Amino acid sequence: MALDHGDPGDAPSTPPPLTPIANTTRPSAADEARTVAAATNTATLATLSADGGPWASFVTYGLLAGQPVLCVSRMAEHGRNLAADPRASLSIVTPELPEDPLAGTRLTLAGVAERPQGEEAVAARAAHLAAVPAAKTYIDFSDFTVWVLRVQRARWVGGYGRMDSATADEYAAAQADPIIPGAARAIAHLNDDHADALLDMAHVRGGYPDASAAVCERADRFGLDLRVTTPRGIAVTRIGYLTPIDSIADLRTATVDLARASRPE
Repeated sequence: MALDHGDPGDAPSTPPPLTPIANTTRPSAADEARTVAAATNTATLATLSADGGPWASFVTYGLLAGQPVLCVSRMAEHGRNLAADPRASLSIVTPELPEDPLAGTRLTLAGVAERPQGEEAVAARAAHLAAVPAAKTYIDFSDFTVWVLRVQRARWVGGYGRMDSATADEYAAAQADPIIPGAARAIAHLNDDHADALLDMAHVRGGYPDASAAVCERADRFGLDLRVTTPRGIAVTRIGYLTPIDSIADLRTATVDLARASRPE
Protein backbone atom coordinates (compact mmCIF):
# COMPACT_ATOMS: atom_id res chain seq x y z
CA MET A 1 0.00 0.00 0.00
CA ALA A 2 1.51 3.31 -1.05
CA LEU A 3 0.56 6.37 0.98
CA ASP A 4 1.25 9.95 -0.10
CA HIS A 5 2.19 12.33 2.69
CA GLY A 6 1.19 15.27 0.49
CA ASP A 7 2.12 18.87 1.24
CA PRO A 8 0.49 21.39 3.59
CA GLY A 9 -1.87 22.28 0.74
CA ASP A 10 -3.84 20.04 -1.56
CA ALA A 11 -1.15 19.21 -4.13
CA PRO A 12 0.43 15.73 -4.12
CA SER A 13 4.09 15.57 -3.10
CA THR A 14 4.98 13.55 -6.21
CA PRO A 15 3.63 13.84 -9.76
CA PRO A 16 1.13 11.09 -10.63
CA PRO A 17 1.53 8.95 -13.77
CA LEU A 18 0.07 10.35 -16.97
CA THR A 19 -0.68 6.98 -18.59
CA PRO A 20 -1.59 3.56 -17.16
CA ILE A 21 1.26 1.55 -15.67
CA ALA A 22 1.53 -1.73 -17.56
CA ASN A 23 2.21 -4.01 -14.61
CA THR A 24 2.22 -2.88 -10.97
CA THR A 25 2.73 -6.32 -9.41
CA ARG A 26 5.18 -6.32 -6.52
CA PRO A 27 5.92 -8.50 -3.48
CA SER A 28 3.25 -8.56 -0.80
CA ALA A 29 3.85 -6.92 2.56
CA ALA A 30 4.39 -10.40 4.02
CA ASP A 31 6.99 -11.22 1.33
CA GLU A 32 8.71 -7.89 2.02
CA ALA A 33 8.72 -8.67 5.74
CA ARG A 34 10.26 -12.11 5.21
CA THR A 35 12.89 -10.55 2.95
CA VAL A 36 13.92 -7.99 5.56
CA ALA A 37 14.01 -10.64 8.30
CA ALA A 38 16.32 -12.81 6.18
CA ALA A 39 18.66 -9.91 5.31
CA THR A 40 20.48 -9.71 8.65
CA ASN A 41 20.94 -11.40 12.03
CA THR A 42 20.73 -8.43 14.38
CA ALA A 43 17.72 -6.56 15.74
CA THR A 44 16.33 -4.57 18.63
CA LEU A 45 14.21 -6.65 21.00
CA ALA A 46 11.45 -4.89 22.92
CA THR A 47 10.24 -6.60 26.11
CA LEU A 48 8.22 -5.56 29.16
CA SER A 49 10.03 -4.92 32.43
CA ALA A 50 8.65 -5.95 35.81
CA ASP A 51 7.14 -2.49 36.30
CA GLY A 52 5.38 -2.73 32.92
CA GLY A 53 7.71 -0.31 31.19
CA PRO A 54 9.21 -1.00 27.74
CA TRP A 55 12.78 -2.25 27.50
CA ALA A 56 14.76 -2.29 24.23
CA SER A 57 17.89 -4.41 23.77
CA PHE A 58 20.28 -5.25 20.94
CA VAL A 59 20.08 -8.98 20.11
CA THR A 60 21.04 -11.50 17.46
CA TYR A 61 18.64 -13.99 15.90
CA GLY A 62 18.22 -16.82 13.43
CA LEU A 63 15.11 -17.84 11.54
CA LEU A 64 13.07 -21.02 11.73
CA ALA A 65 10.43 -20.98 8.98
CA GLY A 66 10.54 -17.20 9.23
CA GLN A 67 10.06 -17.14 13.02
CA PRO A 68 12.92 -15.37 14.86
CA VAL A 69 15.00 -17.59 17.11
CA LEU A 70 16.63 -15.78 20.03
CA CYS A 71 19.26 -16.96 22.47
CA VAL A 72 19.30 -14.80 25.58
CA SER A 73 20.67 -15.03 29.09
CA ARG A 74 18.54 -14.61 32.18
CA MET A 75 21.38 -12.45 33.49
CA ALA A 76 20.26 -9.89 30.91
CA GLU A 77 17.18 -7.80 31.69
CA HIS A 78 15.47 -8.81 28.46
CA GLY A 79 15.99 -12.48 29.37
CA ARG A 80 14.30 -12.00 32.71
CA ASN A 81 11.56 -9.96 31.05
CA LEU A 82 10.73 -12.75 28.59
CA ALA A 83 10.57 -15.31 31.37
CA ALA A 84 8.04 -13.15 33.22
CA ASP A 85 6.02 -11.86 30.24
CA PRO A 86 6.60 -13.45 26.81
CA ARG A 87 5.03 -10.62 24.83
CA ALA A 88 7.71 -9.02 22.67
CA SER A 89 8.51 -7.35 19.40
CA LEU A 90 11.58 -7.31 17.22
CA SER A 91 12.67 -4.28 15.18
CA ILE A 92 14.86 -5.18 12.19
CA VAL A 93 16.63 -2.74 9.86
CA THR A 94 18.23 -3.71 6.55
CA PRO A 95 22.04 -3.61 6.75
CA GLU A 96 22.67 -1.05 3.98
CA LEU A 97 20.84 2.18 4.73
CA PRO A 98 20.55 5.11 2.30
CA GLU A 99 21.92 8.57 3.12
CA ASP A 100 18.60 9.34 4.77
CA PRO A 101 18.10 6.42 7.21
CA LEU A 102 14.34 6.98 7.33
CA ALA A 103 14.20 6.26 3.60
CA GLY A 104 15.50 2.76 4.30
CA THR A 105 13.62 -0.49 4.80
CA ARG A 106 12.71 -1.84 8.21
CA LEU A 107 10.37 -4.27 9.90
CA THR A 108 8.69 -4.85 13.23
CA LEU A 109 7.60 -8.36 14.20
CA ALA A 110 5.28 -8.58 17.19
CA GLY A 111 4.25 -11.74 18.97
CA VAL A 112 4.81 -14.07 21.91
CA ALA A 113 8.11 -15.78 22.72
CA GLU A 114 8.03 -19.48 23.54
CA ARG A 115 10.66 -22.02 24.51
CA PRO A 116 10.63 -24.68 21.78
CA GLN A 117 10.43 -28.31 22.79
CA GLY A 118 11.55 -31.64 21.34
CA GLU A 119 12.50 -31.68 17.66
CA GLU A 120 11.64 -28.01 17.29
CA ALA A 121 14.13 -27.15 20.03
CA VAL A 122 16.86 -28.96 18.09
CA ALA A 123 15.88 -27.19 14.86
CA ALA A 124 15.70 -23.81 16.60
CA ARG A 125 19.16 -24.23 18.12
CA ALA A 126 20.56 -25.14 14.70
CA ALA A 127 18.80 -22.16 13.08
CA HIS A 128 20.28 -19.74 15.56
CA LEU A 129 23.78 -21.17 15.18
CA ALA A 130 23.51 -21.05 11.39
CA ALA A 131 22.78 -17.33 11.56
CA VAL A 132 25.05 -16.53 14.52
CA PRO A 133 28.06 -18.90 14.52
CA ALA A 134 29.62 -17.05 17.47
CA ALA A 135 26.75 -18.31 19.65
CA LYS A 136 28.38 -21.75 19.76
CA THR A 137 30.58 -20.45 22.61
CA TYR A 138 27.62 -19.74 24.90
CA ILE A 139 24.36 -21.26 23.58
CA ASP A 140 24.67 -24.27 25.90
CA PHE A 141 25.52 -22.27 29.05
CA SER A 142 23.00 -22.89 31.81
CA ASP A 143 21.87 -19.26 31.97
CA PHE A 144 21.04 -19.05 28.24
CA THR A 145 17.65 -19.95 26.82
CA VAL A 146 16.55 -20.39 23.21
CA TRP A 147 13.25 -18.69 22.40
CA VAL A 148 11.12 -18.67 19.25
CA LEU A 149 9.12 -15.50 18.66
CA ARG A 150 5.72 -16.65 17.39
CA VAL A 151 4.92 -13.79 15.04
CA GLN A 152 1.38 -12.51 15.38
CA ARG A 153 1.77 -9.37 13.29
CA ALA A 154 4.34 -7.89 10.94
CA ARG A 155 4.68 -4.22 10.04
CA TRP A 156 6.90 -3.48 7.04
CA VAL A 157 8.10 0.00 6.06
CA GLY A 158 9.82 0.42 2.71
CA GLY A 159 10.81 4.07 3.13
CA TYR A 160 8.72 7.20 2.86
CA GLY A 161 5.13 6.48 1.87
CA ARG A 162 5.52 2.69 1.53
CA MET A 163 4.24 0.62 4.45
CA ASP A 164 1.82 -2.19 5.19
CA SER A 165 0.98 -4.87 7.73
CA ALA A 166 0.73 -8.66 7.48
CA THR A 167 -1.08 -11.14 9.69
CA ALA A 168 0.53 -14.14 11.33
CA ASP A 169 -0.83 -16.48 8.65
CA GLU A 170 0.27 -14.19 5.81
CA TYR A 171 3.76 -13.89 7.26
CA ALA A 172 4.07 -17.65 7.81
CA ALA A 173 3.01 -18.41 4.23
CA ALA A 174 5.26 -15.80 2.60
CA GLN A 175 8.77 -16.23 1.24
CA ALA A 176 11.85 -14.03 1.21
CA ASP A 177 12.44 -12.52 -2.22
CA PRO A 178 15.26 -14.42 -4.00
CA ILE A 179 16.32 -11.44 -6.15
CA ILE A 180 16.70 -8.47 -3.80
CA PRO A 181 19.78 -9.70 -1.85
CA GLY A 182 21.89 -10.22 -4.99
CA ALA A 183 20.61 -7.49 -7.28
CA ALA A 184 23.01 -4.62 -6.48
CA ARG A 185 25.48 -5.39 -9.28
CA ALA A 186 22.72 -5.81 -11.86
CA ILE A 187 21.10 -2.53 -10.78
CA ALA A 188 24.41 -0.70 -11.11
CA HIS A 189 24.88 -2.19 -14.58
CA LEU A 190 21.42 -1.06 -15.66
CA ASN A 191 22.06 2.47 -14.45
CA ASP A 192 25.57 2.72 -15.87
CA ASP A 193 25.04 1.09 -19.26
CA HIS A 194 21.32 1.04 -20.03
CA ALA A 195 19.96 4.42 -18.96
CA ASP A 196 18.22 4.85 -22.32
CA ALA A 197 16.41 1.52 -21.93
CA LEU A 198 15.27 2.47 -18.42
CA LEU A 199 13.92 5.74 -19.77
CA ASP A 200 12.02 3.87 -22.49
CA MET A 201 10.51 1.64 -19.79
CA ALA A 202 9.37 4.71 -17.85
CA HIS A 203 7.83 6.21 -21.01
CA VAL A 204 6.09 3.13 -22.38
CA ARG A 205 5.31 0.92 -19.36
CA GLY A 206 5.80 3.11 -16.31
CA GLY A 207 3.20 5.81 -16.85
CA TYR A 208 5.63 8.71 -17.27
CA PRO A 209 5.94 9.64 -20.97
CA ASP A 210 7.27 13.03 -19.88
CA ALA A 211 10.22 11.57 -17.95
CA SER A 212 13.62 13.00 -18.85
CA ALA A 213 15.65 10.49 -16.80
CA ALA A 214 15.09 7.17 -15.05
CA VAL A 215 17.24 5.41 -12.46
CA CYS A 216 16.69 1.86 -11.20
CA GLU A 217 16.47 1.77 -7.41
CA ARG A 218 15.45 -1.85 -6.81
CA ALA A 219 14.91 -5.19 -8.50
CA ASP A 220 12.80 -8.00 -7.04
CA ARG A 221 11.20 -11.15 -8.41
CA PHE A 222 8.29 -9.23 -9.95
CA GLY A 223 9.95 -6.18 -11.43
CA LEU A 224 11.93 -2.95 -11.09
CA ASP A 225 11.38 0.27 -9.16
CA LEU A 226 12.46 3.32 -11.16
CA ARG A 227 12.95 6.85 -9.89
CA VAL A 228 11.94 9.16 -12.70
CA THR A 229 12.63 12.84 -13.24
CA THR A 230 9.90 14.82 -14.98
CA PRO A 231 9.13 18.52 -15.53
CA ARG A 232 6.47 18.02 -12.82
CA GLY A 233 8.89 16.69 -10.23
CA ILE A 234 10.41 13.36 -9.17
CA ALA A 235 8.43 10.16 -8.73
CA VAL A 236 8.94 6.42 -8.30
CA THR A 237 7.20 4.04 -10.68
CA ARG A 238 6.86 0.30 -11.10
CA ILE A 239 8.05 -1.67 -14.12
CA GLY A 240 6.80 -5.23 -13.78
CA TYR A 241 8.54 -8.02 -15.70
CA LEU A 242 6.65 -9.78 -18.45
CA THR A 243 6.93 -12.92 -16.28
CA PRO A 244 8.04 -13.20 -12.60
CA ILE A 245 11.46 -14.71 -11.98
CA ASP A 246 12.77 -16.98 -9.23
CA SER A 247 16.54 -16.70 -9.65
CA ILE A 248 19.05 -13.89 -9.92
CA ALA A 249 20.35 -15.71 -13.01
CA ASP A 250 17.07 -14.86 -14.75
CA LEU A 251 17.28 -11.12 -14.06
CA ARG A 252 19.23 -10.25 -17.20
CA THR A 253 16.75 -12.01 -19.48
CA ALA A 254 13.82 -10.37 -17.71
CA THR A 255 15.27 -6.87 -18.14
CA VAL A 256 16.21 -7.51 -21.78
CA ASP A 257 12.62 -8.58 -22.44
CA LEU A 258 11.40 -5.39 -20.78
CA ALA A 259 13.73 -3.28 -22.88
CA ARG A 260 12.46 -4.87 -26.07
CA ALA A 261 8.83 -4.43 -25.02
CA SER A 262 9.49 -0.76 -24.24
CA ARG A 263 11.16 0.29 -27.48
CA PRO A 264 9.35 3.23 -29.09
CA GLU A 265 7.38 2.21 -32.16
